[in-house]
Amino acid sequence: MRIVGIDPGLEVTGYAVLDCADGDVSIVDAGIIKTNRRHELAKRLVILSKELGELLAEHEPEVMAVEELYSHYRFPRTSILMGHARGVILEAAGKANVKVMAYSATRVKKSITGNGRASKEQVQRAVKAVLGLSKIPRPADVADALAIGLCCVSEVDSSALGRIMVKQ
Repeated sequence: MRIVGIDPGLEVTGYAVLDCADGDVSIVDAGIIKTNRRHELAKRLVILSKELGELLAEHEPEVMAVEELYSHYRFPRTSILMGHARGVILEAAGKANVKVMAYSATRVKKSITGNGRASKEQVQRAVKAVLGLSKIPRPADVADALAIGLCCVSEVDSSALGRIMVKQ
């Protein structure tokens, strides 16, 4: 099964394309989609939609795992802008006929580290260890996308759980 993990963002969206079969997980592609913060919101959303659409067309995943929107009362504008980006991401999945599975940040952290309150560094180190990488994936958006994808793997391919610390 092919899964794309998405760490939504307006300026930087992390993505990771994973294949899981017979208990093995491999990285097909990972990176970021970046928009220019000096451009108007509409143009940035079009760029995000176009690039994500191309990514989905190229890799043809069956599932998109995406982080749920987190809102902090001190930063409502950030949440609103993130909501725009996440909406475009979900629309791209719908256009590509890709099933969407959403996970809270605490669930992703718990699935990869065993601790729902793990730091970004702990998540990065866990992703490195689980996937047997020689170094921590950078930028952090890529590591987060990999963690989101691995959380989905743990749910849809229980035979892969030997490599993933905690089943949800």
